[in-house]
Amino acid sequence: MGASMTPYVVAISIQLIYTGMFVISKAAFNQGTNTYVFIFYRQAVGSILLLLVALLQRKNARPMSSRVLLKLFFIVLIGITLGVNLYHVSIKFTSATVASAADSSLPAITFFLALLLRMEDVKLRSTSGIAKVTSIALCLAGVFTIAFFAGPSISPVNHHRAFASDSAGSKPTVSKGVWIKWTFLMIVANMVWSVWIVLQAVVLKEYPDKLIVTVAQCLFSTVQSFVVAVVAERDFSKWKLHFDIGLLAILYSASMVTAVSYYLQAWCIEMRGPMFFAAWTPLCFVFTIFCSSFFLGEIVHLGSVLGGILLVGSLYTMLWAQMNESKAANGTDDDGIGKDQHKRSAESEPEEQEQTTAEIKGSTLTGV
Repeated sequence: MGASMTPYVVAISIQLIYTGMFVISKAAFNQGTNTYVFIFYRQAVGSILLLLVALLQRKNARPMSSRVLLKLFFIVLIGITLGVNLYHVSIKFTSATVASAADSSLPAITFFLALLLRMEDVKLRSTSGIAKVTSIALCLAGVFTIAFFAGPSISPVNHHRAFASDSAGSKPTVSKGVWIKWTFLMIVANMVWSVWIVLQAVVLKEYPDKLIVTVAQCLFSTVQSFVVAVVAERDFSKWKLHFDIGLLAILYSASMVTAVSYYLQAWCIEMRGPMFFAAWTPLCFVFTIFCSSFFLGEIVHLGSVLGGILLVGSLYTMLWAQMNESKAANGTDDDGIGKDQHKRSAESEPEEQEQTTAEIKGSTLTGV
């Protein structure tokens, strides 16, 4: 395999890893694994793995100030402890397909929040500005389609699913009202995740060692997730680990997502840039539709497929707008907008956007 093909193989492999996370986690929740306990064990195992890596690679790491530690504690509380718990509970009451589709809305949600906080400007007279507004509109249309429109169902590819459960109550029927509520709460979880991305980028400017920052966040999230799990699940019999799909989901998420995916993401972003990596995100949605149907026997509805397509369109529209702005910053814009008009945004936005996008995928080991 030529070196030129390696980034493509790595990008596709990462999407397959995330597909496995969605499907296996959903299977574990269907069979009774408590979501809060699951997140605690996942963060704990991931913390141990990353701590070992940090000890081997950062023997002379710069000490972290108490100010940075305090900031990280509250950032983790918002982005991971709140966001990830809300996200996984939403998976339990919706589907793996909805979860993967919702992830495609992350760039548009992040931009929308930046717009509200006046961290981003939209020039409606430029094609890039129109594309950004269109991206937000497609994102909202996708969310509403998934939430409110079911449509005809698509039969499972495999009726004898691999992760079947003998428990009659392992896969409860979800009412339309519950489905709508948790679909929107999943989007809220993505919004919280976006806030975490912005805040984390600020901390990384103060303490730029991403590995040490990530380890610290993992350790904080483990402690906080333990407190949440104790409050939410006081029946400690449900904390016992068994040789079942729940244990497999914990080990898979901690090792493949937290450890392997982290390094693959960092390598891919370094080699080809964050926009190249983000462009492959919709593949996870396609893979998840097939795998959730094949392994879980999930009935995929047309509404979820159409909503996912709209969200994928939102992602690519946003990516195109960012690429167009980058060209404009280099003086190759064809919108009729001069270089001087773009100079300020080129100096203040693209670099921050690239760094932030890199942190989205480079630091997902601590979250979803």
